[in-house]
Amino acid sequence: MEEMEPYKPSLEIEIDESTTTTFLSSVIVYNDDWHTFDEVIIQLIKATNCTFEKARTQAFEIHVKGFSLVFQGNMKSCLKVSSILEEIALRTQITT
Repeated sequence: MEEMEPYKPSLEIEIDESTTTTFLSSVIVYNDDWHTFDEVIIQLIKATNCTFEKARTQAFEIHVKGFSLVFQGNMKSCLKVSSILEEIALRTQITT
């Protein structure tokens, strides 16, 4: 009589490695006493690809309030925007 191997249940585990978290980060620009409105507006357009009107509004808010949230996105995008703004020594902060 042949001996049969005992039944061994198999367990398959699927791992979804495509799961990502998408926390929004923000870029804030602070007011200073040495950049002109035009410099700030041009750099905001360059960094965020926004319209002239939006950049002008943000520059005015920076001037009046002392800061403005100028961009929101994933951390990688915020780092890119912040680095472009800092090319002319604008003071920025990334918050999460």
